[in-house]
Amino acid sequence: MLNFVVKTIANACALAVATWLLQDITLTGNSTGEKALALILVALIFGLVNLVVKPIVKLLSLPLFILTLGLFTLVVNALMLLLTSWLADQVDLAFHVDGFWTAVLGGLIIAVVSWAVNVALPDGKD
Repeated sequence: MLNFVVKTIANACALAVATWLLQDITLTGNSTGEKALALILVALIFGLVNLVVKPIVKLLSLPLFILTLGLFTLVVNALMLLLTSWLADQVDLAFHVDGFWTAVLGGLIIAVVSWAVNVALPDGKD
């Protein structure tokens, strides 16, 4: 359970940094509390997308991963971020990613920040 909470917090921090750095990734709300709640819910959606959809996409695109020596991961991460944006829109969360290239850069930022936060936070494995 602690591992799930840590990963969700890491995703929320990474999404917040991407929102802060890139003007085409937006998170809107009336108050800071609303934005924080939306960010946590988007992080949950992002985690669910990465848990369910990403392995299937990676398996189906395995030849492209081999051909590009793993650089296709950037495209898959961008697609997962765009899917998260679409799902957030479906449940009326104020999170939006505008464009594929923004999603590529956002996916790269999210991967780096999420890794750094996961290193800094305890993982619950004692």
